[in-house]
Amino acid sequence: MPPRPPRLPLSLLSLGLALHCPHALAEASVLLAPVQVSETYDNDGYQARQAAVGGFQPAPLLDTPAAISVFNQQLLEDRQVRTLSQLLQSDASVGESYAPIGYYENFNVRGFELNAASSYRINGQTITGEQNVALENKQQVELLKGLSGLQSGVSEPGGLVNYVTKRAADVRSVSVSTNEQGERYLATDLGGWFGSERQFGLRANLAHEDIRSYVDHADGKRDFASLAFDWQLNADATLQLDAEYQHREQYSVPGYQLLGGSEVPHGIDPDERLAYQRWAKPVQNDSLNLGGRFEYRFNEAWSGTLSASRSKVVIDDYSAFAWGSSEGAFFGSDGDYDIYDFRSPDDTRRTDEAQALLNGRFDALGLGHELTLGTSVQRRTLDQRPYYNEWLGTGNIQTGAPALVPSDKPVGASERRLDSRQYGLFISDRIRFNEQWQAMLGAREVRLDEKTWDENGVAGRHTRQYELLPNAALIYKPLPDTTVYASYAKGLSAGGTAPWFAGNASEILAPTTSHQLELGLKHDWQGLSFSAALFQIRQAYQYARPDGAGNYTYVQQGQQENTGLELAASGWVTSNLQVLASAAAIRARVQNSGTDAYEGHQAINVPRLRAALQAEYSLPVPGLALLGGARYSASKYASQAGNVEVGGYTVFDLGSRYRLQVGGYETVLRLTVDNVFDKRYWRDVGDYLGDNYLFQGAPRTARLSASVSF
Repeated sequence: MPPRPPRLPLSLLSLGLALHCPHALAEASVLLAPVQVSETYDNDGYQARQAAVGGFQPAPLLDTPAAISVFNQQLLEDRQVRTLSQLLQSDASVGESYAPIGYYENFNVRGFELNAASSYRINGQTITGEQNVALENKQQVELLKGLSGLQSGVSEPGGLVNYVTKRAADVRSVSVSTNEQGERYLATDLGGWFGSERQFGLRANLAHEDIRSYVDHADGKRDFASLAFDWQLNADATLQLDAEYQHREQYSVPGYQLLGGSEVPHGIDPDERLAYQRWAKPVQNDSLNLGGRFEYRFNEAWSGTLSASRSKVVIDDYSAFAWGSSEGAFFGSDGDYDIYDFRSPDDTRRTDEAQALLNGRFDALGLGHELTLGTSVQRRTLDQRPYYNEWLGTGNIQTGAPALVPSDKPVGASERRLDSRQYGLFISDRIRFNEQWQAMLGAREVRLDEKTWDENGVAGRHTRQYELLPNAALIYKPLPDTTVYASYAKGLSAGGTAPWFAGNASEILAPTTSHQLELGLKHDWQGLSFSAALFQIRQAYQYARPDGAGNYTYVQQGQQENTGLELAASGWVTSNLQVLASAAAIRARVQNSGTDAYEGHQAINVPRLRAALQAEYSLPVPGLALLGGARYSASKYASQAGNVEVGGYTVFDLGSRYRLQVGGYETVLRLTVDNVFDKRYWRDVGDYLGDNYLFQGAPRTARLSASVSF
């Protein structure tokens, strides 16, 4: 069947462009304040001063005892990013963990995989992570590295990603772009304040993208719309509402597997697509994210916040998939692979969340306190059809795939697989002893009520669990611009899902706890911010344990311990040069797993060293800047046993930005060329649902864009 037509026709974008009509603007000029040009940046550049992801309210990064990276609007626009993976390349602590082209992405941070069910947020509210969140309406993206049990309850030890949406502003802009494959992209950003006292604000973002991938037979399309509403009810009360919808469809690209289970494929063209069949359909992903926040200030010291959100994703996946061979759960030694008809329509995931906060400042017993009290409730559900993966025939990585006939087996009915309810009570107190010493003490009491069902609808695990998640930090500020901290945190993570080949296939394991110790240093010097963090994280190890004779059982046994050092710098080196730089050295080990081959070496897909750099240099020509970047990764293992390794790599990026006036309107032209030297490398060699996959990095790619502010 041909792809569905876009859910958001281009006529919507045409309507947005029509709003730029000079006559309409003239009629509204009495009510509108002077236009604020969206492309004008403040003097901080890439440097961020605060983030909300480290606590319950926006707070200065210098005073937050946690490692946090912030990617602001200037970086998003200069990098011309469309997906989170393109953005997170700028942080050395982050790697991809099953992020195939055409599918939703996931990552590992500090060597631990994030979880789509709990590791992603919009404006501090949990979303369903099985989506590629659109960036058109995002002001910045925040990454908390490490445990976030106090902030979010059930979450992965690697970290937490928070998207911050753009708020109402007087802005009218349109952007277009293309790449060397002929991609077509059009987006509008419209906003303003209105009302008798300009107490109402709106911000609308619309986008359409005809995706042209560098991989053959992997094109797609995307339509996006969002609306942000701000209402200043009075001097003490504000209401913020956000809604965004995205329809995305793109043919997914299967990953490679080890040849014979022990050899990395060589001489592979990144343009080639495995297992291509004409009857396969693009993966379709429809996502809806809704959020609301009401804040009331009782007085100068106390305020309260109520928030609620809903996130729903529906995935339709009809793919021709490459997996395994007659030799086992890997490609054959001669490059042969099996081709499957994989179908998973109406894969529906929903997350509902509500939270109430009370924040206040007071003095007691000669000490200053900044107190946060709160409660939250969350429900997460998963509805899926029975597992469908029918063998059709074989292909080869060198000769391609023959035309095969799809299966005629019917797809079963959708069944509830998971119903997880989480209730939380939490408290956090920043205690100021004097100008130099502070302490942060907090804890969240989590009550988890979780039910699972197998693919046949038979009731499985029913977990009722209470867990106290403490968080403590000691902060020392020898100077106003320098912070030294030590912290401890405990987390609770969702259990993994057993792979199809395990004896307990599709079983969702019980949640597991994790622990983190961290020492950190932060320092602001002139136009630069520096940070360093030394951490140790421990969590139960979840894996498909070999039981002999080709049998496996998915278990929680032993633990994975990651110890690392992170360094980062951002801001202005000179008046013309700004940078965003980071480096991360991580030692990841598995212990007491019961499988000796998995222990005593670096964990799969975690390099010992990674580094990243983004830079901008303003040239003497007015409005012209040179952009550049570099990414380095040491070698990493592509198997749990540590017997196969992929080489390290260094990738260089170049670009430019030119601001000028066209017809009286500020216009910004951008050109970016990623992987300038066309380096061949394996970007992701991790495991997913028990299987090992290898994904190549993108070849040299170029993108050109123009943005006009009216």
